[in-house]
Amino acid sequence: MTPDAPTTRLHSFADDALGEHDAVALAELVRSGERSPRELAAAAVERARKVEELAAVAYESYEKPLLPAERTGRFYGVPTFVKDNADIVGMPTGQGALAFKAKTARENGAYARQFLSAGMTVLGKSTLPEFGFNATTEPPFAPPTRNPWHTGYSVGGSSGGAAALVASGVVPIAHGNDGGGSIRIPAACAGLVGLKPSRGRHVDSAMARKLPVNIVSEGVLTRTVRDTAAYTAAAEQYWHNPGLPPIGYVEGPGSKRLRIALLLENIGGPVPAGPIRDAVEKVAVTLEAHGHQVEPVPMPFDATLETAFMQYWGLLATFIAATGKLADRRFDPTRLDDLTLGLRRYFMRSAWRTPIMLHRLRAAAATYQRALGPYDAILLPTLGRETPELGYLSPTVPFNDLLDRLRTYVSFTPINNITGTPAITIPAARTPTGLPIGVQLASTQGNERPLLELAYLLEAEHPFPHLNH
Repeated sequence: MTPDAPTTRLHSFADDALGEHDAVALAELVRSGERSPRELAAAAVERARKVEELAAVAYESYEKPLLPAERTGRFYGVPTFVKDNADIVGMPTGQGALAFKAKTARENGAYARQFLSAGMTVLGKSTLPEFGFNATTEPPFAPPTRNPWHTGYSVGGSSGGAAALVASGVVPIAHGNDGGGSIRIPAACAGLVGLKPSRGRHVDSAMARKLPVNIVSEGVLTRTVRDTAAYTAAAEQYWHNPGLPPIGYVEGPGSKRLRIALLLENIGGPVPAGPIRDAVEKVAVTLEAHGHQVEPVPMPFDATLETAFMQYWGLLATFIAATGKLADRRFDPTRLDDLTLGLRRYFMRSAWRTPIMLHRLRAAAATYQRALGPYDAILLPTLGRETPELGYLSPTVPFNDLLDRLRTYVSFTPINNITGTPAITIPAARTPTGLPIGVQLASTQGNERPLLELAYLLEAEHPFPHLNH
């Protein structure tokens, strides 16, 4: 810990059935008979109650956890939480919003079935900002979800509750999804591993299938690379897209020397000197020390893509506001938060440009491939600035100010959502106040394997910090 490290940490690690184990280790203990799924679930519930101040649980099912139907799956018996925008049978789906009256799901959603095939025990639903639109999890109608590394800071969004629960030790793995960085942003804020898979890598949710440009990927947040790799293999066992190369079970660094692009500028210009740039450059030095070739490259996109993404963000908000009554007659648009309403106004001012916006989003994949296709991986920051204090990105901030702040903060992650390409965030450094800093490794469509191999290498060279150390 640095001399100025935060003193307001909050975690639940204890000498109990969960210990300091990751999900792979816990699953092995269950298979050997040393632990039972109910024993692990009880320990996770006890831990969740110790860190209620984090406000990371949207719905708890502690008395009646959803146990796996069969003694199968790579993570059989490991406790987890599902983000509160995915349907889990018997649990309400709140979408992080007051405008909807959360209805109890009658069946598991399409992707939820793939997630549950790994054999995990679901203890409840994790928090998210309204419809996953914000990069922090601070609902105006409830306490903010806090960062366990420092409870005065944001834990990111939209999978903020998942990040808080995993980083604080409640569970070793939790579901998240990523439409503009919503797995990678909270992973970076909380010192976790977060993989956004390629478009089409998993079973899409019903909502994602309706999008004119599918920017949403599903996945998990974990404390170790091997948990993310093992989950990726488990999900692939359930369903593999024949249009993508299989990933398989990645169990360590690769032996091939790779050509890696170094991207140290966003659409607004170069990344300034400071902890984020230092973290990326430190990773570049480590990769070069292991024989990889790292080459600086310019940002292949300009401000027109950023504007197109913002307009698309507004289109999604407009769609929800306009069609909410069709999904639920009790939908009350007057209870939408100011960010959703502001995004709707933003879109309506330029709605006539929608065909141009969609064309630019769809054309981005070809631009990405031309510029970055020759490389095996791309190294770049996850976030455009350090993790902010709570309130900085609150939906109660005046919309124009908030949009400017989000544009700077989330300046890298949307590129891979737009292009459908994979990217993984891993912890790489700490800020002067002790908060984690994440860096990204990205690649071209279908190439998750080299990202996991590089992540294993970096984890071995610079072990990721945990809250209980």
